Amino acid sequence: MLRIAICDDNIDELANMVQLIDIYRTSKNVNCEYASFPNGVELISALEKGIRYDIYCLDIIMPGFLGIDAAKEIRNFDKKARIVFFTSSSEYALKSYSVKADNYILKPITKEKLFTVFDEILDQMPAKDEDAVIVKSKNGIQKIVISNLVFAEVFGSHVLYHLSDGRVIECYETFSVVCDKLLKFGCFIKPHRCYLVNMRYIKTIDSKQITLKTLSPVPIAQGKATEIKALYLAYYTEEGTIG
Repeated sequence: MLRIAICDDNIDELANMVQLIDIYRTSKNVNCEYASFPNGVELISALEKGIRYDIYCLDIIMPGFLGIDAAKEIRNFDKKARIVFFTSSSEYALKSYSVKADNYILKPITKEKLFTVFDEILDQMPAKDEDAVIVKSKNGIQKIVISNLVFAEVFGSHVLYHLSDGRVIECYETFSVVCDKLLKFGCFIKPHRCYLVNMRYIKTIDSKQITLKTLSPVPIAQGKATEIKALYLAYYTEEGTIG
């Protein structure tokens, strides 16, 4: 899972960056999530809580706390993270090298500019070992990457693993064994005795069901909605991003 932080005091620029990153991860099939910050202070506050990102996209000219200042603070927490500056002025180009920035790009940020920079960064980044579980299905032993698992459900005497690409893997394990394996990863919740949900894929939660980003509905057991909402909020408060 690639994690990206975007920091810009201009709401329109921030929205543009978020949209472009969404397009990038879809078109390039990159498994990533991102968090947006309206100023450097909030970004550094997240780092102080222990949250880390692989790539930091920073506007340089922000009131009170420049992107260069934010980058210096980032380097106090992480010497290896990739930093990309986006700005409307070339005034700080030389200073960007003092924090070992990967790139310095003038606004407006276009799809072509962003894709080129991200392609170069990802080509240089070492592959990460992703969390996964090994399951026994009717098609044999399979590896399921946790970040690709949307939810699991009981189906008769079997368990169905629903993946983000639409595939469903049917396994012969008991649901209690599945729960023991998946709940340890911290991103799963059990809204119902027959379901486990990856919180990264939750779109909405109401009093009776969870709607996932794949549009699949998952029921919530009676009286459990408040607990589920609290767990979801706690998870994403710790992660530093919602949605």
